[in-house]
Amino acid sequence: MKPTDSLRVRLLLWLVLPMTLFIAAAGLITRGNAWRTANLLQDDALLSAARVMAGDIGWEGNALSASISPSAIEILRTPHRDQVFFRVQEIGGPIIAGTSDFPQRIPATSPQWFDAEVNGTPIRAVSLIRPMYDAGATRRVIVSVGRTLGERDAMAGALWRPQMFYFAGIVTAAVILVCVGLTLELRPLTRLARGLPQRVRTSSRMASVRIDVEPLRTELRPIVSAFNACLDLIERQTAMQRRFIADAAHQLRTPLTLLGTQLQYARRQQDPERLHETLTAMHQSNRSLVGLTNQLLTLAQAESADYTQFEGASVDMRAVATGVIEQLALLAQRRRVELVATLAPRAEVIGNEQLLSVLVFNLVDNAIRYSPEGGTVAVTLRAGDDAPVLSVADEGAGIADALRDKVFEPFFRASTLPGSGLGLAIVREIARAHGAEVKLEHGAQDHGTVAVVEFAAR
Repeated sequence: MKPTDSLRVRLLLWLVLPMTLFIAAAGLITRGNAWRTANLLQDDALLSAARVMAGDIGWEGNALSASISPSAIEILRTPHRDQVFFRVQEIGGPIIAGTSDFPQRIPATSPQWFDAEVNGTPIRAVSLIRPMYDAGATRRVIVSVGRTLGERDAMAGALWRPQMFYFAGIVTAAVILVCVGLTLELRPLTRLARGLPQRVRTSSRMASVRIDVEPLRTELRPIVSAFNACLDLIERQTAMQRRFIADAAHQLRTPLTLLGTQLQYARRQQDPERLHETLTAMHQSNRSLVGLTNQLLTLAQAESADYTQFEGASVDMRAVATGVIEQLALLAQRRRVELVATLAPRAEVIGNEQLLSVLVFNLVDNAIRYSPEGGTVAVTLRAGDDAPVLSVADEGAGIADALRDKVFEPFFRASTLPGSGLGLAIVREIARAHGAEVKLEHGAQDHGTVAVVEFAAR
């Protein structure tokens, strides 16, 4: 299992990654602000020193001189031993004070700050103009002051580095708190993960495996409720399978026992006529056993079928119904039952043709067997508004309302007529597998039964 498969790790990643990006952006902004602040403070100090030096310029006779006061240099003094450079020079004239290595720029009117180098050392500098008046003439003197960057860099670092440590501390504290919080909040899920396998191993009933949703957090309740619903479904299906197996075993035991008894009787029989009668009875028992087995297999096939398996498989229900009616026409004739069919010209559904044929066969076969002599069985297939509707009506005794749901259960029989009790159970499972709904209704004037199958829309 990969680390990213862990819910705790993924939640931490979703927290830490955005916070890291936010702090990185905040750090860049803080660093930029720190450098701007340090530059502003240094520029103010340089301008103050330049103005003091400009005030130190005077006349000595007809010549300009500058006696730089210590206070101008003191303004730029720092604990980092930054070097201070200055240059006082009349435009177009000689240098009055300072060093010639110091680069100089001629500002227009207001002071001009600039970056430069002195002997390969980077500095920050400012230049301003000091006008000097001489006998009605104006002489312009440039005062330039520069300082190395030790103080500025130290100040910028002092402004933004603590902020970065502060941000990093916030992230670390947040991660720790979230880890603790996730551990505490995921404890119910952890207990479920640890306790559920133990419950499954030690429990023989689904009821003891179910999880109580009341003490769980709101987000976990839908998942656990769905899990419990799955357990309920599994339990119902298991109970149905057990009941079906028990009923099937009981239904198979009777013809097998009868067949065994007939076989023993035939082995002892000396009279050829009685032996022939016994073999005929054995043949009938075998046919009954084979028929029951085939119906059990059909029911199992219908129960395992799924509507999604039939996607794209179109079945013409008119052709299916016509084939079934032709198969059962002789049975209806023997029982003196009139078989009437009203079939839409075209009615198609998505499904399995073999299973749908069994569905129609069982409905029509039941209707014929439960109809009295001289009765009528009507098979109707309508195209419907959205999907085909199949109905099979008989004129039998009908089915009581209390038994309408029970007749769809395997091996349930509402009369004493011969049969396995699987016909309608198979019909229901085939209908379910095709997304259809089957229901029983009273016939005209509450006489007989009408089986209606409403197929799913295409």
